[in-house]
Amino acid sequence: MSSGESNLDEFFVEKKRARNPLVPVGALVTAGVLTAGLISFRQGNSQLGQMLMRARVVVQGATVALMVGTAFYYGENPWRPS
Repeated sequence: MSSGESNLDEFFVEKKRARNPLVPVGALVTAGVLTAGLISFRQGNSQLGQMLMRARVVVQGATVALMVGTAFYYGENPWRPS
């Protein structure tokens, strides 16, 4: 059991959260735009729903770009040869 707990401790390191403060914000914005788009579709406003789905893709892409950018900036590049 102790080895599993040590793996969890390594996984939830405070530094990683401090390095990517905008990633959780981007995830929340993505979820918010997705929810608004689904509500628009349900209400029958397909034009607004389609626009919100496109906005979701843009926000989601920006969030992924932030994740990749901060990983490269802080040296956590998984493709770099050891």
